[in-house]
Amino acid sequence: MERKSKINYYLDIAQTVTTRGTCLRKNFGAIIVRNDVIVSTGYNGAPRGRQNCCDMGDCLRDRLKIPRGERYELCRSVHAEANAIISASRENMLGADLYLCCVDPATGDLVPGTTCCQMCKRLVINAGIRRVFVRENGLDYSVYDVEDWVTNDDSLGQMGY
Repeated sequence: MERKSKINYYLDIAQTVTTRGTCLRKNFGAIIVRNDVIVSTGYNGAPRGRQNCCDMGDCLRDRLKIPRGERYELCRSVHAEANAIISASRENMLGADLYLCCVDPATGDLVPGTTCCQMCKRLVINAGIRRVFVRENGLDYSVYDVEDWVTNDDSLGQMGY
C-alpha cells in the first residue's frame, strides 16, 4: 500500500472544503496548517447572514460578463483564503502553510492554474503564512513561496509604477 503524501492529504481536505462553497463560477476551499495541525478552513461564500449566489441563482459578475480576476468588489463572496485567515489567530498562522483547491461547480472538475488573487495575496502575506500549495489535478500541485510575493510585488505593474 502506497501512503498518500501529507501535501496531497491536506489538498484532499481543501478539496472537500470546496463542497461548502456557494459561488456559481468557482468554488474554492482553503485550509491553514501549522506543525501538522489544521488551524482553520475556509470556503468562498457570501458574508454571514447575506444571501448566497447559489441560493439566489444569480451571479452579478456573470450577468455583466466580467472576466476572471477583475472587479472583485462586485462579487458577493468572501474568498476561501480570507475566510480561513479570519478564522485563525495570527500566532497560529505565523510560518504556516495554506492549501488551496478550486472546483468548477457546474462540472465538479478541478480547475488547474489557479492561485490567490491580489487581495488574498496581501492577506496571506500579512497573516505570516509561509507557503501556498495549490492543487492542479488529483496528485499534482503548485507551490508558492509567500516571500516571493513580497519581493516580486506584481501589484506594482498593475498600478503603472
